[in-house]
Amino acid sequence: MIEARPGLSPPAQAGAGQINLNWGVLPALYLGIAAELRLALRSRADIAEPLIFFVIVASLFPLGVGADPERLAALGGGALWVCGLLAVLLSLPRLYARDALNGTLEQLLLSPYPLPALAGARIAAHWLLTGFPLALLAPVLGLSFGLGSHSLFLLFGTILLGTPVLSMIGAVGAALALGARASSVLVALLVLPLYIPVLVFGAGAIEAQQAGVDFAGPLLILGAMALAGTVLAPLAAAAALRIALD
Repeated sequence: MIEARPGLSPPAQAGAGQINLNWGVLPALYLGIAAELRLALRSRADIAEPLIFFVIVASLFPLGVGADPERLAALGGGALWVCGLLAVLLSLPRLYARDALNGTLEQLLLSPYPLPALAGARIAAHWLLTGFPLALLAPVLGLSFGLGSHSLFLLFGTILLGTPVLSMIGAVGAALALGARASSVLVALLVLPLYIPVLVFGAGAIEAQQAGVDFAGPLLILGAMALAGTVLAPLAAAAALRIALD
């Protein structure tokens, strides 16, 4: 549950249909991210699970593919991107499940703070706990594929740009599947088709760099996806939460 700080008042001064940025969005983002990080530190196993999955699965690829350095380097970028995508997918069912069970989501709907801002805080906290660590681990695991220094740096950059988009799409999918039977399977069915463009452009940038052609295009598209998602995903997630709890 998100607690208000002393001296913080709800955005009652804003006009109809308007959001008071000083007393609505910014405090909601701050309180939401802080609350999520504090709760995550109490259940560190939930944080470690997708990261351990990423490390184990990515480490198995070189064993299954073989020891050919050229083949490993050619497959490395795509393999690590697939492993990262699956690791993010593994963490999505828990995004709202705990709050749905203890009644926190209903309190968020009644909160004086804008629900899209609270949903955006949840997305940001998910990325900080999952996507950002994956971006840090990916270059280390890329060494086992024999990737060069430029490819490792680009791998870090693409995952750093792409994982926020995965968190944004996943947050909307998890909200839509909230309360459904076999919600984990439903989340996967909802978000995997939308994850494909992120995977294609993320892995495609590394492949283009290895082929010696311009890779700026896929990076710019990933950046555009992240910017568009920053605006649209909190609104979509808030609407999906309202639908799920009605």
